[in-house]
Amino acid sequence: MTEHRNTLSPAHLARRHSAEKRFRVYGLFALGVAGLFLAFLLFDIVSRSIPAFTTQQVTASVYIDPAKVDADEPAKGDYGGLAKDAWRDLFPDIVDRADKKKLTGLLSSGAADALRSLVVADPGLIGKTVTVPLQVSDDAVLFYQNASRQLSDKEVIWLQTLSDRGLVTTGLNLAFFSNGDSREAELAGIRGALTGSLLTIAVTLLLSLPLGVAAAIYLEEFASRNHLTDLIEVNINNLAAVPSIVFGLLGLAVFLSFFDLPRSAPLVGGLVLALLVLPTIIIASRAALRSVPPSVKEAAFGVGASHQQAVFHHVLPLALPGILTGTILAVARALGETAPLLMIGMVAFIVDVPGGIFDAATVLPVQIFLWSDLPEQAFQSRTAAAIVVLLVVLFVLNALAIVLRRNFERRW
Repeated sequence: MTEHRNTLSPAHLARRHSAEKRFRVYGLFALGVAGLFLAFLLFDIVSRSIPAFTTQQVTASVYIDPAKVDADEPAKGDYGGLAKDAWRDLFPDIVDRADKKKLTGLLSSGAADALRSLVVADPGLIGKTVTVPLQVSDDAVLFYQNASRQLSDKEVIWLQTLSDRGLVTTGLNLAFFSNGDSREAELAGIRGALTGSLLTIAVTLLLSLPLGVAAAIYLEEFASRNHLTDLIEVNINNLAAVPSIVFGLLGLAVFLSFFDLPRSAPLVGGLVLALLVLPTIIIASRAALRSVPPSVKEAAFGVGASHQQAVFHHVLPLALPGILTGTILAVARALGETAPLLMIGMVAFIVDVPGGIFDAATVLPVQIFLWSDLPEQAFQSRTAAAIVVLLVVLFVLNALAIVLRRNFERRW
C-alpha cells in the first residue's frame, strides 16, 4: 500500500485558500446587503406608522343642553351639535360664517362619540357642563404631529392657539385597535379586518389541518404504490406551486356561483384559503412522517401492534412537531394572502365588526390594500400601521413554529 501524499504546491494551496476567503467575503457582503435592505424597509414602515398609533384631542367644556338630549333616550341626542357648539365657544371672536365653517372642519365627526358614551353611562349629566376631550380631524392630527400641513394660515393659527392654551392632549390611539373601517382617517381602525382575518384563518385551520394530515397519513402509510397514487402525488406537488389567484377564481366559480354561499364572508374566504394551503400541509406532513425512523414502526410490530396502531400510536406522535410546524407556516402564508380574497368579494367597505363566519367581512391584507389606494395622507400612516400589525402576527406565528420545532424535535 502506497502512502497518500499531498502533492499540491505551496502556490496552489495559497490560491485555494485565497479563493475560500473571497467566497466568505462575498457571502458576508451578500448577507450585509440583504440585511441593510431589510432594515431600511422595516425602518421606513415603522417610521411611517408612528402617527397612526398616536392621536391628538382638544379638551373642551360642553353644556349638555336638555333641549338637544332627551333624558328618556339619551343615546339619540344631538351630540354632534353639542360638540360643535363647544368647539366654537373656544373661539368666541370668530363671527364670519366662512371662518366658522373652517373652524368646524377641524373637528372630527367622531368628536361626539366620547360625549355620547359619557352621557349614556350617566344621564344625570344632562343639564350640566362637562369637560371632555374632542377628537380633531385627520388634517389637524397631522399638523400636531408635524407630519404634514394641508391647512390654511387661519387654521394653523387656531390650532396653534389651542396648543398654546394647553388644551391639546396626546395619547395612544386606542381607536385604531377598537374601531372598524371609516371614510375618515382619524376614526379608521383595524378591529373589523383583524376579526375577519381571525375568523377566516380559523375556518382555514379547521378544514385544512385534519384533511391534510389524514391525506398525508394515507398516502405515506396505507396507499398502495401504483400509477394512481403517483398521479395524486404529482398533482399535490403541482398545486402547491399554483398562483394563489387561481384558487380565488375557483372559489368564485364553485363556492359563490354554484353553491351560492354568502359573498365576502369568512366562511368562503376560509374555504378558499384551505384549498390554497392544503397541498403545503400534505407535503409537510408527509415529510414529517417520513423522517421518523423505520425502526420505530418495526419495534411496534415486534410487540404485536397492528399497522394502524403502529402508525397512530407511535409514528404520528413523533411526527407531530414537524406537522404542526408545517401547518403554522402554511397558515402564516394564508394570513398574508390578498389576491384570492379579492376574487370572492372580500374587498368591500366593511364598517361593522363581523360577529360570525357568515357576516360580511374583510381581512387585514385587503384592508391594507384598500387604505393604500386612498388619496388622504393620513391613510398612509394607517396603511403602514396595519402592515406593522400584520408583520407582528406573522413574526409570532413563525416564532411559534421555531419553538415547536426546537422543543419537540427528536434527533435520530
